[in-house]
Amino acid sequence: MIEGRREVLDEVARRFLSSHRVARLATVDDRDRPHLVPVCFALEDDSIYLPLDDKPKRVAPTRLRRVRNLIARPEVTLLVDDYREDWTRLRWLMVHGRASLIEPGTGDHDRAVALLRAKYPQYEQMPIAGQPVVRVALSDSRRWSWSGDAWPEPATRDLDFDAVIRGRRSVRAFLETPVPRSLVERVLDAARWAPSPHGRMPWRFAVVTTLSLKERLANAMGEEWERQLAMDGQSTEIIARRKLRSQDRIREAPCCVVVCLYLEDLDRYPDPARQLAEETMAIQSLGAAAQNMLLTAYQYGLDGGWMCAPLFCPDTVRGALDLEPALKPHALLTLGYAAKNPIRRERLPLDTLIVRYE
Repeated sequence: MIEGRREVLDEVARRFLSSHRVARLATVDDRDRPHLVPVCFALEDDSIYLPLDDKPKRVAPTRLRRVRNLIARPEVTLLVDDYREDWTRLRWLMVHGRASLIEPGTGDHDRAVALLRAKYPQYEQMPIAGQPVVRVALSDSRRWSWSGDAWPEPATRDLDFDAVIRGRRSVRAFLETPVPRSLVERVLDAARWAPSPHGRMPWRFAVVTTLSLKERLANAMGEEWERQLAMDGQSTEIIARRKLRSQDRIREAPCCVVVCLYLEDLDRYPDPARQLAEETMAIQSLGAAAQNMLLTAYQYGLDGGWMCAPLFCPDTVRGALDLEPALKPHALLTLGYAAKNPIRRERLPLDTLIVRYE
């Protein structure tokens, strides 16, 4: 069934667009001839941004047919779709809007470039900042799926491994859409395949999805952090602002996974030095397990954030969640569908990270 929407994009449409990497842009020239081309894109609010990038082309980016067309006739259409051999999983989303060029040197242009670079790591090295960006102000959308309006299955990013590693980003703002338990368990299952000392898997997970438990955890951690920030000499206003921002990250995430260190199954040594090394190995493997979960979440259309706050208040987290004493909270992973694309932090050049190579 095809139907129009009162709002330009609902949560389902936003989640679908955010999880896809390629759209088809349709324009029409001044002689009514249609033109269709695949494009990269970034979504924010009710606008889609398209780069005029440096991939091989026979003409300058501003002389591309799509650009000439949208200057002459700004009304455009973009189509994003999923094709599967199982036709019950077919679906597509079509959006209409009015296109315009954003020239370099403006705040809107800088923001658009940042959004595109956050979504596509390839653009971090590609000189797109000196080219105009196409902005499509969305006016309406339509979507279709075999299963009607339900769209029950989670969106999966069709990415190779390199794209998953480079595409994963740290998200702080999520849509209210719940994460299906089956998808959470896929993410948790990925942790089981991380390397660990002696294959003992010295980590356990507490999954928090109910608002009441998230509130309890956020309030308990917030009180402890407030005390620690006061010890650091922070002002009352800054403490209140940082505390609320941190609590909101926990409350508003559809799913929180508290990653706990579990040392009961590890080897025991008579000397403290080796015992400390054994624990350090476990901590290293905990990081590998968490990374497996974040990469898997990204592959399946989710986004995540990594909060280290439990390291600073493990007893508080353990008490709020009624965890046994053998569990040592080390990290909190927030999972959900990104409400907007975050601005990616720059990575250090590789040659600054290699200290010796011979």
